[in-house]
Amino acid sequence: MEVLSLPGQAAKGKVWLVGAGPGDVELLTLKAWRILKNADAVLYDALVSQDILDLIPKDAEKIAVGKRANKHSAAQDDINQLLVTKAYTRKNVVRLKGGDPFIFGRGGEELQTLVEAGVEFEVVPGITAASGTSAYAGIPLTHRDYAQGVTFITGHCQLASRPMDWQGYANANNTLVVYMGILNAGIIRQGLLNAGRSSDTPVAIVSKATTKEQRRFIGRLGELEQLAADPELHMPALMIIGEVVALSDTLHWFKSESVENAHDNDGLTQSDRVLAAASIN
Repeated sequence: MEVLSLPGQAAKGKVWLVGAGPGDVELLTLKAWRILKNADAVLYDALVSQDILDLIPKDAEKIAVGKRANKHSAAQDDINQLLVTKAYTRKNVVRLKGGDPFIFGRGGEELQTLVEAGVEFEVVPGITAASGTSAYAGIPLTHRDYAQGVTFITGHCQLASRPMDWQGYANANNTLVVYMGILNAGIIRQGLLNAGRSSDTPVAIVSKATTKEQRRFIGRLGELEQLAADPELHMPALMIIGEVVALSDTLHWFKSESVENAHDNDGLTQSDRVLAAASIN
């Protein structure tokens, strides 16, 4: 799709590509919060938590463009065009993405479109799902005794022109983190087993990480498909595969059931408290 700009006119505004982090509103960076509170228009993904969406100014234009498996609400080409169009009609346009926009977030593709259209932009990184999820699940991604490296992959397993490097992913000295892999859990399990990874390798699937609804599903690689099919597992969810998962029982500090309700006795939401604390400082 060819992106259309307005010939003879310069873009009125600037686009801010902002990472919203894994869900907990308090993991949003100060810069992201500052940019968000001055937004005139916000194009946000489905993975952005409600607490963070509540920070958007009430008079800002809010556009949901999120994608979920088998439920795409907007085609990527349409999102690209919308970013350019809003930059010509708004001053501060925020493209808000869950996690970090440069890690499986198509942030690079969207910036290429802005470059072609002559639109000014800036990138505000966010805590990616892998680091946020592992921290809140008590699973260090690297550890001198268990894993000397970590690999992030997307679990779509659908790119025939780019076959999965199962041999590389099966390295027992590395931790493997799989984004968007729940629907292909069986393929991932079999690919790793065929490449020599032990069926006893510890695995974790963490659902709605860093939020009060976080759930951990701990098991072994041989039962990955069954873990992914648990009816209590809700999206978004991330897989962590490797010996470091064995540390989760002793290093698990986050108790989702003890997280305060969205509304405390003062009637304020969690995002209201973030705004109040920031204004005091």
